[in-house]
Order: sequence, then structure tokens, then C-alpha cells
Amino acid sequence: MEAEKVKNDENKLEPSATDGPQPGCGDAPTLMETRVSERLSVQDSPEVVQRLVTPPPQDRSTRGSAGVEKADGKRESGVMVGGDEPQDQAPYSVFDAWEKRFIVFMVALASFFSPVSANIYFPALNTLAQDYRVSTTLINLTITVYMIFQGLAPSFTGSLSDSIGRRPLYILCFVVYIGANIGLALQHRFAALMVLRCLQSSGSSGTIALGNAVVSDIASPAERGGYIGYVSLGGVVGVSLGAILGGLLSDFLGWRSIFWFLVICAGVVVILIALFLPETARAVVDNGSVRPPNWNLSLWDLLSPTRSRRTATPETERSVSGLKGRNFVNPFMTLRICADKEAGIVLLANGIMFAGYLAMVSAIPSQFQKLYGFNDLHIGLCFIPGGVSAAISAIAVGYAVDWNFTRHLRRLGVSAGEAKQMSRDLGSFPIESVRCEVALPMLVLASVSFIVYGWLLSYQASVAGPLVMLFFACFGVNGFFTVLSVLMVDVYPQAPATATAANNLVRCWLGAGASAVIVPMIDAMSSGWAYTFVALVYLLLAPLLWVIMRWGPAWRAARIVAEKARVSNGLDVEA
Repeated sequence: MEAEKVKNDENKLEPSATDGPQPGCGDAPTLMETRVSERLSVQDSPEVVQRLVTPPPQDRSTRGSAGVEKADGKRESGVMVGGDEPQDQAPYSVFDAWEKRFIVFMVALASFFSPVSANIYFPALNTLAQDYRVSTTLINLTITVYMIFQGLAPSFTGSLSDSIGRRPLYILCFVVYIGANIGLALQHRFAALMVLRCLQSSGSSGTIALGNAVVSDIASPAERGGYIGYVSLGGVVGVSLGAILGGLLSDFLGWRSIFWFLVICAGVVVILIALFLPETARAVVDNGSVRPPNWNLSLWDLLSPTRSRRTATPETERSVSGLKGRNFVNPFMTLRICADKEAGIVLLANGIMFAGYLAMVSAIPSQFQKLYGFNDLHIGLCFIPGGVSAAISAIAVGYAVDWNFTRHLRRLGVSAGEAKQMSRDLGSFPIESVRCEVALPMLVLASVSFIVYGWLLSYQASVAGPLVMLFFACFGVNGFFTVLSVLMVDVYPQAPATATAANNLVRCWLGAGASAVIVPMIDAMSSGWAYTFVALVYLLLAPLLWVIMRWGPAWRAARIVAEKARVSNGLDVEA
């Protein structure tokens, strides 16, 4: 009877993946970890299995985000007793579904400007080369420097936004961006064009790291794929509309009108952000239940429902003990993420994929003018198939990522309620396999499309052929981007903006090199062999994805244990 009583008492507490060992359960693994361990491959070594399923030791007087029993015997909020619903449990985010959609919509608008600034420029490349009396190779250097600064700027904005919030960085980036566009519209020298393009890139690309970070703030891993898909949709629309608008504006109003158009659009968006976008950074407002500083308030924060909800929502430990952990810019944290084994492989794969994509689109103006005699407007229209397919891909692949997440939950016997209680670092859940299983088909599609696209250009086929292949290539490339972008946020949930900045740094710098060499490469070996080479490099990414799926969980577990050890020793994880 005594043994049965103990067993019943232990079953009263439903374990939360965020809490480590539960009171009264010793160091036993949680339900989530037990079920995951049962599904681990028999090929895994006992050491790897043990490290994945055994939570790190914790002080039982320390509370978790879902609530545990403290040393003084008082029960924290969020403990599920006897199968009941959570009692005063702090949710992952206090924003409801419609509020999340509005926030994602605003973030998607902001994400529009970095890609549109790059692509609105492509149809005017030939005209700019003529006006400044420079070669096509030299005018392509303006794309190269744009990509270099597009990779560099988020390293600063990402780290800073993880500390002081997303809203201030959004506003700062747009101020810089608007000033650069005014200068570009008024300058008359090629050197000024190069310098101001760098400044324009710094302002617009600073928002790239913020988009996925906002999604990580408000969306749990189970719903993150769809939201990131919608955020990336803003960038995809920028890619497709940018080329079309650039062709129209350059052909009818001159290339300077491109930059005045960007000034007007950016001015409208920054006003909307300043007035209506709420702060979401968890270092500032936690799950949204904490009021941001007065200087960081939006109209949203002044609404009565928002104030009353913050009063009614239970505060987590972070809101009690002080949310601000670090208030400095640490751009070197981006490099530190790049040096991590798992993250480094993810970043390399994403960077190579983006480099091939940029090589394709940056060569379209010169190649289509040479082969088909297209003007700026016609060249801009050629970007429509790629933009449409990328938009479809962003939504479809985002839902596919969430569907695959749910499929793995069912396979492991984990309910939706248990999934929502998973810690932000996901414990031993095989998130790498969940994401990479969706990325592999996208990789194959992109590789095949690149080969066919290149040889159609080499044989000067009807323009319909290359445009159809452009559709499929952009679907695969953008799908691959979406999946690995979600995975980067999953791997580094505590610093999502910095992780996205690292992603952007690698892919933009590799893309800068690709845009500089693709035209000489085509001249030397023809379009067919040039894009076949790119496709073969793509196929080499498949083994990298297998490495991530095979050893990624163990690497992630080891890194999390090391980070928690640093925190327990009073050291900053990002120091």
C-alpha cells in the first residue's frame, strides 16, 4: 500500500520539459525525454543516449518557467496536478492568435525592404553602367558591397535587439535606410553610389535579424514554421515586386525614381512601426506580460486590454528577478555562433544555397539582354516567376515544417499539450531531423532546376524555358532557406536575433563572392557548365544535412549543458 501511495503521489505531477528533475522524482527523466529516448536509433552510443535523455542537475529550490515546488514547500504557478489544466501557468506568449498575426504582418512589412532594395536595382544595372561609363563587372561590384554590408549590419542590430528590444532597432534601421536612399537619389558619382549603397544595405539589412527573432519571441516551436514562412513572405514579395517596380520606374521615370520610391514606402512603414508594433523581446517584456520602459511604449501598450492582461497574467521568474541580462552590443557573438559545430554546418549549407541563388539572379540582366535583347522593363518582368514561386514556397514549406513537427510528436506519443510545455531549448526532442527532412526535397529540386536552367540558356531556347526553370529553382531555394532559418532559431532560442544575424552574415558574404564571379564564370565556361557546377555543389550539401540529423542533437545537448554551467558560475553565456 505504501508503494502504491508513493506511485500515485508521483503521478500527480505532470513533468514539464523546462523544469529538469521533478520534485519527488529524483533525477529521473521527464515524460518527454523518456519517450524521445525510446525512439532514439539503436546505432546511437550509450553515452550519446544518456547525454540526450538525462537532464542536467538543478537546484530544486530553483523554479522553472512552468512552475515547480520550491524548497520552502510552496508550489509555484504552472504545476499541473491530477491531470487538471494548468493553474495560473504563464503561457509561452500572452499574445492571442490575432495579435500574433498582426505582429507578424508588421514584421513582414519591415522585412520587405532589404530584398526589395537589392532587386529593385537589378533591372537598372545596364542603364547605370552606361550612365557612369563603367563595365558590367564593375557595376556588379555595387551588388557585392551591398551583400557584404547586408551580412555585417545584423551582427550589431541582432545582438543589441536581444538586450534592449526589437522596436528601437527597427526605428533606428529605418532612419539610416531613409537617409541613404535620399543620398542615392541625389548623388552623381560612381564612388558615392558605392558608399551610399553600403549605407542603404546597413539600414535595410539590420531588420533581417529582427524578423525571425520576433517570431521566436511570440511563437512556440510547434507553430514557429508557419509564422517564419509568413515573415519570409515579406522578403519574397520584395524580391518579385522589386524587380518589376525597378523595371517600370527605370524605364519610364529614370533610375533615380527608384530611390525616391523607397524613401516614401519606408517612411510610411516606420511610422506604423513606431505607433503600433509592441515590444516582444523576452529580455524586455518576457512573454509579453511585463510592461516595457516608457521610452519603448507603443500605442498598443497604452490600450486598456493590454494593461489589464498584464495585471492578470502571472509573472515568471525573469520578470521578478529582472529581465535585462546584458545591455551591450556584442557583434563577436555572431562569430561565436558561426564557430559552433552544429550551427556552423547549418550556416554553411544555407550560405552556399544563397550564393548559388544570387549568382543566378544577378546574371539575369546581362544574360537576358545579351540573349534576348530585353530592356529594363522586360528584365524586371522576368523576375515574376521566381517571385511568385518563392511566395508559394514560403507559405507551403512553412506549413510543411509545422506538419512534420506534429508528425514527430505523434510518432513519439507526445500530446499537443505536452509539446507546448517543452522548454525553449527543446530538450532531447530531435528537432534537427524534423527540420532537415523537409529541407532535403527542396535541395534536390533546386539542384535539378539549376542544371536545366543553365543548359536552356546555353542553347538559347525560348525564353519560356528558362523562366519555367526559374520558377522551380526559386521554389526549392526559398524552401531550403525557410527550413534552415527555422532550425537556426530552434538551436539558439535565447538569442534568436543574433542567430539570424550569423545566418545572414555567412550567406550574404558567400553571396557577395558569387555575384562577383558568376559573369566571368559564364564567359569562361558557358551558362550550362556554370550552373551545372553550382548544382553539383548544392548536392554536396546533402551529406551535411545528414551530419546535422545524426550528431546535431548530441552537440546541442552538450552546448546547453556548458551554457548552463557558465550561468551557474555567474558568467555571461555570451561573454
